[in-house]
Amino acid sequence: MKNLDYYKVLGVAKDASADEIKKAYRKLALKYHPDRNQGNKESEEKFKEANEAYAVLSDAEKRKQYDTFGSAGFQQRYSQEDIFRNSDIGSILREFGINFGGMGGGFSSGGFRTFSSGGRSPFDDVFSQGGGPAGRGFRPQSPVKGQDLSLELSISLEEVMSGAEKTISLGRGGEKVTVKIPSGIESGKKLRVTGKGSPSPMGGQAGDLYLHIKVEPHSVFVREGNNLVIEKAIPFSAAVLGTEIDVPTLNGKQFKVKVPAGIQPQSKLRLKGHGLPAGPHGPHGDILVKVTVEVPKKLNKAQKKLLGELAEAGL
Repeated sequence: MKNLDYYKVLGVAKDASADEIKKAYRKLALKYHPDRNQGNKESEEKFKEANEAYAVLSDAEKRKQYDTFGSAGFQQRYSQEDIFRNSDIGSILREFGINFGGMGGGFSSGGFRTFSSGGRSPFDDVFSQGGGPAGRGFRPQSPVKGQDLSLELSISLEEVMSGAEKTISLGRGGEKVTVKIPSGIESGKKLRVTGKGSPSPMGGQAGDLYLHIKVEPHSVFVREGNNLVIEKAIPFSAAVLGTEIDVPTLNGKQFKVKVPAGIQPQSKLRLKGHGLPAGPHGPHGDILVKVTVEVPKKLNKAQKKLLGELAEAGL
């Protein structure tokens, strides 16, 4: 849902009376209905916005909540279905020749329908999706789809490795949805959950939920594509003489990796096949061990003597 300023949409002051709000809505409903603005998407959008604004501001409790929490806070508390529940929009628009089906005569469910006793109703094309002229009597309309929603979903590097199942609260009366996170997924990718967006205001198909993936930084590894980079520091003597170091993996295993004698700082050793998968069925990348050489900041007398002797020997 858009974060609309309902007072601006209807063109009324924040202290407007109920009669002033209804009068403003009637005026806009007549001005922007699609039959008066054939093919004008902007007018159709303004008509929808006017419906939503009136549904909120004509209800004392909803208006109080909107005034208290503002547009963004209100949208978090009320779904489209909540907004149009018990609204008298249907009774007002019937005065113009349109009849909305569904519970309570409003937009809460069941879609809507138009009736005409002598040809087209002046509102036959309201919210229809490409419909043509109506025949006599009952003509079902194609209700608009609900709005899509977007959420950011943070996951760990371990969950990228093995895949995961996440349960997400949608904030609509405790509604939750469980989604499967495929292994190998990257930050910036989107997952679509069909039908878990905002409900249609008139009983049509609900919108979709889009989850934007964010992979959280890891305390040990840095991701480079499907490879995992880990930094390991070794003493100067180990770099010269060679050594063996322990290297962890994301699944909890430990490997012994040989460091060859004479290794140069920033060199990389490869632990093949223990990186991230290239998708649920793809091959795994590698672990790259970046070797750094520790240079001591302080030396005792014995160490200084030995290094002096090495220096004299040309090392």
